[in-house]
Amino acid sequence: MASSCWRCSPLASKIRRDAFAIQLFCLILIQASLAEEAGRLQEFSRSRMVMHHDRIDNEMLTSWSMDHPIYVGPQDGLKRVDKISELPGQPGKAVFDQYAGYVTVDATAGKALFYYFAEAAEEPSTKPLVLWLNGGPGCSSLGGAMLEIGPFFVNRDNKTLSRNKYAWNNVANMLFLESPAGVGFSYSNRTSDYDNTGDRSTAADAYTFLINWLERFPEYKGHSFFITGESYGGHYIPQLANTILSNNKIMNITMINLKGVAIGNAYLDDDTNTRATIDYYWTHAMISKETHNAVQENCSFNGTYTGLCRTAIEAANNEKGLIDQSNIYASSCWDASASQQHHASVTNTDPCASYYMQSYLNRQEVQRAFHANTTGLKQPWLDCSHIISPENWKDAQLSMLPSIQQLISSGVRTWLYSGDIDAVCPVTSTMYSLDILGLQINSSWRAWYSDDDEVGGYVLEYKGLVFATVRGAGHMVPTYQPQRALTLFSSFLQGKLPPE
Repeated sequence: MASSCWRCSPLASKIRRDAFAIQLFCLILIQASLAEEAGRLQEFSRSRMVMHHDRIDNEMLTSWSMDHPIYVGPQDGLKRVDKISELPGQPGKAVFDQYAGYVTVDATAGKALFYYFAEAAEEPSTKPLVLWLNGGPGCSSLGGAMLEIGPFFVNRDNKTLSRNKYAWNNVANMLFLESPAGVGFSYSNRTSDYDNTGDRSTAADAYTFLINWLERFPEYKGHSFFITGESYGGHYIPQLANTILSNNKIMNITMINLKGVAIGNAYLDDDTNTRATIDYYWTHAMISKETHNAVQENCSFNGTYTGLCRTAIEAANNEKGLIDQSNIYASSCWDASASQQHHASVTNTDPCASYYMQSYLNRQEVQRAFHANTTGLKQPWLDCSHIISPENWKDAQLSMLPSIQQLISSGVRTWLYSGDIDAVCPVTSTMYSLDILGLQINSSWRAWYSDDDEVGGYVLEYKGLVFATVRGAGHMVPTYQPQRALTLFSSFLQGKLPPE
């Protein structure tokens, strides 16, 4: 009885109200933080509907070779300086080495890119080197490290870390790059660089970073090198990969031993992604037949968006309601009383995880441990930069499909994978892009299985390319389905289709 009366007391009511407020705050963060990368890409995609990129696009389809001398700075002793002894709140001593710091890519401008490197947990000398790139444009790959595939997650106290049992450094040496300058801890002393950023400069700076980083870590020069990532990584990754191939050819030496690329829920083609998103809404009962028909009747998806077309697309966006497009089945209720953070499935992904990460990375002792923010940046660390935005992004190809075809023709292992509950870069978008490529099918569509003996998704092998879906995963595949993502990633590195 006493317990029942206490639950009715003013103090108990206040506690319940406070708990509800915390729940509501965290639900808002689903849109503002965990899905921030997806939201940034949607903002970029909408801006493309009212812009003309034909001239820029034609220029971008020329050579990806560097049009200026590559800056190579002194690297002696910097690896030792970059070694992380221990991160604040780390759960015990790590069984792998960690490094973090800056690599200068333009000495004249004072432009430096920040990286975090987690060596493989076992026998790193025998494992491949993998670069991970988040999208945006303008979002940090530290988000990928601490929300998706890195060795640690930040706990809800914003101070301690927990081990990610499905970390990708279980099978590879993982390198995370914050790019371009203005993203995360990366910076330029010439602030005009922030207003002149685009696909081409981002690829050039990332390539310069890699050349210098390999001088700092020369033991990785001969390792098989892979590039992975997601979202607007559909631009970053093929562009960087083709830059590597082009410069290897010009220099007549394998400067970087590129073996393959894997891109999740890739933003590859403007018009295809818009058309595929509307079709995804319709096939998932998110919009009416009438609105879907209006889009089909008024939109040609050929780079030109008339007023009637934009009105129909706006109607579709209104009809779907206020849902998290990066995971269309995200619950509108979250149990704030849960005592442990989970990263195992759609239903127990913590919507406040990005808030914990942001709070952690803005602590001074954490930045000291990461050797970050050594110049006293004016802005706090953010998952997606407010300095680099769609409005000041200077160049971007309308379609990356020619670049994908170029990788295939060069013999680069090319995988595209799609979480099937993402409506930002939906599985239909990748399928439509593959239709345009018109590749020969080598192995028929089939289910693949992860270590839990559940269907992990479906896979289709083309000549030169593998396409896989990840069942129950949203825009950031490893966040929602970490075990399945690791199974798929391991298969990619081995050059084998995921298990039957």
